Amino acid sequence: MTKLHFTATPQAEEALAVLRARFGESGPDNAEIVVALGGDGFMLQTLHTFTGQGKPIYGMNRGTVGFLMNEYHQDDLMERLAVAEKAVIHPLKMTAHNQKGAVEARAFNEVSLLRETRQAAKIRILVDGKPRISELICDGILVSTPAGSTAYNLSAHGPILPIDADLLALTPISAFRPRRWRGALLPHRARVRFEVLESGKRPVSAVADDFEVRDVTAVDVIEDRTISMTLLYDAGHNLDERILSEQFSD
Repeated sequence: MTKLHFTATPQAEEALAVLRARFGESGPDNAEIVVALGGDGFMLQTLHTFTGQGKPIYGMNRGTVGFLMNEYHQDDLMERLAVAEKAVIHPLKMTAHNQKGAVEARAFNEVSLLRETRQAAKIRILVDGKPRISELICDGILVSTPAGSTAYNLSAHGPILPIDADLLALTPISAFRPRRWRGALLPHRARVRFEVLESGKRPVSAVADDFEVRDVTAVDVIEDRTISMTLLYDAGHNLDERILSEQFSD
């Protein structure tokens, strides 16, 4: 039998106990597959916890939002795992600079810059060292992976990306100037740099998934292909299909 490690949110502890009793618990070190019980936020947390360990993760939805999760069923878990389809994703690496120095973090969904006060942020955008927008006046801006393109990026009216697209989405959040700029699609190799203008007067924070750095002066973002994480999905309901279906939903 495949060795499993179950992990769950506090709200899913009852389901956690049932599954451990039925299928066993091999522990995080010995398991071949990690089964995460919760919502999308917990899936991101699980991805960060097991980064670099080479263990595929199969999520079952016991939370509010479950775009990254499979439906919850107990009876046929082993059969579903045996025929599960794989989706390989890579995180972004954020290097955020402030007066204290530089901080690195990874993001499987997006890196976002957000204004901290009532005043709009002013941000210069460079791609591969070349200035592309000299001054973006906005509430913020984000860089999204394909896996994260249906999350905050979609809420900010950014494009949905196929999971295997070698692209990143650069999406403004409530842009005031340039008024007609709606963002850009970038090759996954692009090096993006954000420089915060008037940072003392218009403070900005940088967030990589749920890791925040306050009062940044500049932020560098690249895709980190040295890290690969595998998500498992029920046959016929893989992440490609979910992303495609999302583009035709109400």
